Parts: sequence; structure tokens; C-alpha cells
Amino acid sequence: MFNPNLTGTFAPPVMEARRWLEGVEFPPDRPLINVSQAAPADPPPEGLRAAIAEAAMNVPQAHLYGPVLGLPDLRAQVAGDWSEAYGGEISADQVAITSGCNQAFCAAVTTLAQQGDQVILPVPYYFNHKMWLDMMGIEAVPLACGPDMVPDPALAETLITPSTRAIVLVTPNNPTGAEYPEGVVRAFFAVARAHGLALIVDETYRDFDSRSTPPHDLFAQDGWDDTLIHLYSFSKAYRLTGHRVGALVTSAARLSEVEKYLDTAAICPNQLGQIAALWGMRNLRQWLAGERDEILTRRAAIEAGAGALPGWRLLQCGAYFAYFEHPFDIPSDQLAQRLVAEAGILALPGTMFMPADDPAGTRQMRIAFANADTAGITQMFARLAAWTP
Repeated sequence: MFNPNLTGTFAPPVMEARRWLEGVEFPPDRPLINVSQAAPADPPPEGLRAAIAEAAMNVPQAHLYGPVLGLPDLRAQVAGDWSEAYGGEISADQVAITSGCNQAFCAAVTTLAQQGDQVILPVPYYFNHKMWLDMMGIEAVPLACGPDMVPDPALAETLITPSTRAIVLVTPNNPTGAEYPEGVVRAFFAVARAHGLALIVDETYRDFDSRSTPPHDLFAQDGWDDTLIHLYSFSKAYRLTGHRVGALVTSAARLSEVEKYLDTAAICPNQLGQIAALWGMRNLRQWLAGERDEILTRRAAIEAGAGALPGWRLLQCGAYFAYFEHPFDIPSDQLAQRLVAEAGILALPGTMFMPADDPAGTRQMRIAFANADTAGITQMFARLAAWTP
């Protein structure tokens, strides 16, 4: 016997894409260009690795269970840094540390909704968000984005029913890269508050936003924590993907419920990962600024090269992502598999980010350039330009 909610959930897309590599040989003069996964492949900087090693060798409690909601020093650091960055007021008891940002999303949704409820999810969506809702028996109500890949708060309001519990935003967006304008995010907050809903804002890629000003002012709103649930990942900023460290910022009352979920699902977040995240926040601000500059350089290379790619249309670009419409008369899932063997490119098709009945996904492709430098991006465009069905 299996849980039908689980068997009815699609398989992990990244794992499916990796299987496309099986049995394919990539010659030395045409090595694989992997633009499928939005995670840095390089290890953390040496100083951060040394801090992890020091803690592993000399901090005995780093190997024990820790507080369910995370280390107090890290929670306080997040509260202080977020208050400064967003011009708001956040206290440590409004912060929880989670085993990655995916777990933060799962915890947030678990406090909000049950089987039969609804959550509004802009499409294209981050597939793990859709997967968790499906597993929980919660209906993901698709909110179509405009031509600029930015969702419309007024359209979202028309989708609200008595069963709606939350609206989800991801900005900068995965998969499209779209940076949602401050006014749009604030309008979503107003819609959610007016209807007594939660607004879940996932800012996993915040550190690579091109804007020099705060991306929104939600933390400066009076009583922000009655509506806003904010999610963050340390994985991308400090290359800590394998250590699984994320953050969830919301009301202290909601965190009392989150604690029940976290204690049951993982007991506590990874201690060494939390120590690493705290060290990174305190010591790597300048290094992280350099990482951001590099990503913005790659974004510029994508935008410059896209115009010379015959028939392809760049729909959006930002953070780690470029989202394209392809020109071929074949669905994107078939195109993605053919590009592996015939062009040495591993990218994800739009069908992985869209409902099965939405034909737009068959025309779209996501390029994740976290691990492709400008030379790699140039080579990728050359291969795409030369490829024909």
C-alpha cells in the first residue's frame, strides 16, 4: 500500500535529468555543459571550510542535538541583518533555522494548510514547492504570469476561494530569474492581508538580486508577521548546499507550531552547517559581494548572447537563471533530452515547471548558469546556434 498523494506526485526533476546522462559519452573537445541545477558546485571559501573543521574538532556540542529552532546566535544574527537590510524590525524569536530552504517551505505550509485546502502558486513554479503541496493533498492553484514573467496581484485576488490559505512568491524567481518589483510584492502583501491569507516569500536568491536597494519593504509594515512568512537559503550565498541550512522568518506564535514540525521531521538543523552560516554572515560580506558581481557578469553575458541565438527568445533573466522560449516544433522535454546527446548541454525543460495541461511549458527551457562562466556561456550559445532538429 502506498499513500496516493505521494504516488501521484511527479518524480524529482533534477534526478530525472541526471538519468539522461547515463550511457552518453562526451568527447574531450565537447565536454558536457551542465546548466541544469541552480546550486554552486565549488566548495566554500577556504576560511569557511577552516571554520567548519575547527568546530568539528574542538566544539563537542557541534556533534549533538541542538535547539529545534536553531542556534540562538544564528537566529539573532539573521534578525539583526534582516532588520538592517530591509529597514524593518525583526527579533530573534521571529527566526527559525531549518534544514535548508525546502524544509522551511514545508514547515510553513504545514502550519497553514491541510488536505483539501488551496495555495496560489505562480507558474512557472519551483517544482519542489508543487511537489510538497501535492504530497500534502493541497491544491496548487496556478497563477499565470505575464509576458515579463511577473505575476499580477489583481489576477491572484480573483483566484481566492474560501479554501485558499496562502500565496507563494519566489523572487528572484526560480525558474525564470524575474526580480519582482517592490510595488508588486507590496500589492501581494495587501491582497493577502485583506483576505486573511499568508504571503510566503521565498528569497533563496536574494544575494544575487541586481538591485542595490531593498527588494521590498514588507518587514517595515506594521504587524508584518501576521501575514508574511519569509524564507531564505544559506546554500547559495556560502556554497553550503550539502550542509542544509535555511531560515524561516515569521511570527513567534507560528514558530511555536513550526517547532512541532521540525522536531518531528529532523529534530534540529545541522550544527556544523549553522556554525558555518554564522561565520559566513560575520566574515564573508565582501567575498559575497564579489560572488554577486560574478553572477551579474554572467547575466550580462546571457543577455548579450541571447540576441544572436536564432529563433530563441529570452523571456527573463536574473539571479542564477535564464528562461527561454525555444523555436522548434518539438516539446521541450524531448528537446532537452536530445540536447544532451547531440549538443552536450544538460538543461531543464519548461514542462518541469508547469502544470501538465499548460502548453506553454513545451516551448520553454531553463538555463541555470551558476556553474557556467562567461566562456562557458559563449560556448553554450555556439552549440545551441549550431543545433537543428
